[in-house]
Amino acid sequence: MADFYDGVTGMKFGVFDHVDKSGRPLAEQFAQRVEYVAAADRLGFYAYHVAEHHATPLNMVPVPGVFLGAVAQATTNIRLGPLTYLLPLYSPLRLIEEVGMFDHLSNGRMELGVGRGVSPFELNYHNYDPETARAVYGEALEVLIEGMTHDKLSYAGKHFNYTDVPMELRPLQDPHPPLWYPSSNPEGSKYAGENGFHYCTLGGVEMAKANIAAYREAYEKRGGTVGAQRPFPGGAAIGISRQVTVAETDAEALKIAGPAYKVWHDSLTKLWRENNVEGPSFARNTVDTVEKAIAGGSHIAGSPETVRQQLAEQIDALGVNYMVLAFNIGDMAHEDALRSITLFGEEVMPELADL
Repeated sequence: MADFYDGVTGMKFGVFDHVDKSGRPLAEQFAQRVEYVAAADRLGFYAYHVAEHHATPLNMVPVPGVFLGAVAQATTNIRLGPLTYLLPLYSPLRLIEEVGMFDHLSNGRMELGVGRGVSPFELNYHNYDPETARAVYGEALEVLIEGMTHDKLSYAGKHFNYTDVPMELRPLQDPHPPLWYPSSNPEGSKYAGENGFHYCTLGGVEMAKANIAAYREAYEKRGGTVGAQRPFPGGAAIGISRQVTVAETDAEALKIAGPAYKVWHDSLTKLWRENNVEGPSFARNTVDTVEKAIAGGSHIAGSPETVRQQLAEQIDALGVNYMVLAFNIGDMAHEDALRSITLFGEEVMPELADL
């Protein structure tokens, strides 16, 4: 399956992972996750995307480059990257160097997600003012692109200034890795399209439709992506994120998904609950049981046939060319996650690839 996505037609499937706290020793969880991504690689998934969060059980790899460096050594074809790096928390120069290192270390397999961060609590833990995050993000992105595409970096801005810094660690991909921007609202989706980023959204079907429409309209005016070109129909990835649990029967899949979903949801909402405030829109719209998530279309659980049918319906309704699927959530047993992704890769993905 290594050459599953050599062409530019048909659906592509990636894997998303919060790497949220499972209750197992972290050394054990990390080793199991590397095995899990190696399985995704063998099965022919397009990419593996990880989150970046801080001071929350939702994400145990807050330094994604370190984790992905280990994953890169255990895989061969699957593309890898954070979705997203929180740019306000980085020295842009240091991030340019990290991106350059990782793109070479992975033999040009990096997918580079960027964002400003949606959690004021996480930014505040870094003694960073969330009110300035948008402006700092904008400058940091300009510095990142400038440094990745020139032999020397010079930049004069309000937040960052560099003069003739030698760029010894340019990325392997030309001109730089593909850029991604996820968004759960029309404004962010429009921004992603206007800038030629690959794109992913989430939420129920109707909310996702509005976001995707905003992205499409903006992207069509721009007419192309930035960074190394990738084989997506139309040039850009238009993705939707979903949780998926596959087992031999619908009942077994639901039995596995329910408890794991609860652990994941508790981690997702922990900072908002402890501070007694509403979360961002994606958190407010995330329901508290897997049954509700299934009813809303954000979680699909069942046999291979059930999952295949429900995903085909969503692909048709949304018009996406990429699905970013989370099979491994909460305290799900390693064996159950491996079985789920394997059943999907062997029995579901080939049937959906031509949609």
